[in-house]
Amino acid sequence: MLGILTGLREEAKLAVKAFPDALIVMSLADEEGAKKALQTLLNYGVTELLSFGCAGGLDPSLPPGTIIVPDHVWHKGQAFYCTPKMKARFSNENSLNGGILHSPKIIETAAEKKSLHEQTGCSAVDMESGIVAQSGLPFAVLRVICDDAAQDLPPAASEGLKEGEIYIPGLLASLCRKPSQLGTLIKLGQDATKARKRMAEFLLELS
Repeated sequence: MLGILTGLREEAKLAVKAFPDALIVMSLADEEGAKKALQTLLNYGVTELLSFGCAGGLDPSLPPGTIIVPDHVWHKGQAFYCTPKMKARFSNENSLNGGILHSPKIIETAAEKKSLHEQTGCSAVDMESGIVAQSGLPFAVLRVICDDAAQDLPPAASEGLKEGEIYIPGLLASLCRKPSQLGTLIKLGQDATKARKRMAEFLLELS
């Protein structure tokens, strides 16, 4: 049985359509939430795992919408290699390899992204793949870049999220505190829409 660990509700919706027989659990973009989600999947007896959803870009050459099916996950200074057969199952000629970095927190600035890319060589970063990689089960990662390496995340990107989906009161409060972030937030929304659309297309290519 395939277990899928994803961060947000919109990502989970894509996974449900593409993998109707899988068990899908959200981390709600929180590392402790990811650990609890993994335990839920293990309790249900899944036999293999997929880390799925959006990722932050670290490689400056990769735009939003880039599909990554990495060879390995970099977590706490160690490379965890994805199961070859699973990696092959979730990739095609339109996906990139390389590495993906696990982070316990959202990487918010372009300066942080640049530093992490220089330190690890990873193409992208997310908050679930390291938890999946340490499970001991066969695993793969399927991610799409949402915010590129040059993109600073506005405060509203995190303050406007609650329980894995957009939280309008938090979003509006953040915009009231810092109206200047509106342009950056609009661009992030456009990039996120592009990323989800590309992932939906890619999932059709796999079917």
